[in-house]
Amino acid sequence: MTDAVMSLRALAEKSADADVLREMIGFAAQRLMELEVGGLTGAAHGEKNPERLAQRNGYRDRDWQTRAGTVELRIPKLRTGSYFPSFLEPRRMTEKALTAVIQEAYIQGISTRAVDDLVQALGGTGISKSQVSRLCQEIDERVNAFLDRPIEGEWPYLWIDATYVKVRQNHRIVSVAVIVAVGVNTDGRREVLGLDIGPSEAETFWTEFLRKLARRGLRGVKLVISDAHEGIKASVAKVMTEPLRVFRRLVGLVQAAKAWSPTWV
Repeated sequence: MTDAVMSLRALAEKSADADVLREMIGFAAQRLMELEVGGLTGAAHGEKNPERLAQRNGYRDRDWQTRAGTVELRIPKLRTGSYFPSFLEPRRMTEKALTAVIQEAYIQGISTRAVDDLVQALGGTGISKSQVSRLCQEIDERVNAFLDRPIEGEWPYLWIDATYVKVRQNHRIVSVAVIVAVGVNTDGRREVLGLDIGPSEAETFWTEFLRKLARRGLRGVKLVISDAHEGIKASVAKVMTEPLRVFRRLVGLVQAAKAWSPTWV
C-alpha cells in the first residue's frame, strides 16, 4: 500500500488544497483521543456511569504539525491524574500512519482491520473492536459525504488527471486507476470536486465520472486541462459539450417554429 499512498499524496499535493485531508486527520485524531479517555475514565463523554474511574475536566488546545498542515487538537483533561495522547509521543510515526489510513479511505474505503492496525501502531489502549468498527464507519461516512456533496457555483477551469495505485481486492493486490477532478471557481478558489476509482482509464469510466460531476451541479466549465489520453478527450467532448449542443438544438427549434408561424411568440 506504500506506493499507492505516495502516489495519491503526490496527486493531491499537486492538484488540490490539503484542507479536506487535514480536516479528516483532525477528526480521526480527536475520535482516537475520546476513545482513549473513555477507556481511562470508564465512561464515554457525557455518559453517566456509577463505576466511572475518573472525571473529565475540559480540554486544552494544542497544534499538531502534519504533512497536510497544522491540525488544531482539543486534548481532554482529567480532574485526577493526567492524559496525553499516545500518538503524540516523540519519535512515533503517528501522523504518517494516520494519513495513510485516511488516504486509503479515499481510494477504496477502509476495513476495520486497517483501523485496528492503526490503533495498535499508535499505541492506543482500551479501545474495543466495536469502537474500532464505529470509527471506521464514521471515517467512511465523512469521506463519502465529501465525494458526493453538491457542487455549487460556476467552475470555469477544470483539471482532470489519473494515477495508478495498487490496492488489495479479494485478497489480491491489483492495480487500479484513481481519477481526480480539481476545479477553480470564479473567485479563484481551487477545490477537489471529485475522485473515483476504476479498473482502468477507459472512456466509459471517464464519461460516467464527468456525468456524475454534472449531476452534482458542475457548471460553467470553459476550459478543461488534461493530458492527451484518448479516453479523456472523448469523454470531455461527449459530456462537457452536451449542454452547448442542447442549447443549439433549442435555438434551432425556436427559429423553426418562428419561421413556420409568423404569429408564434
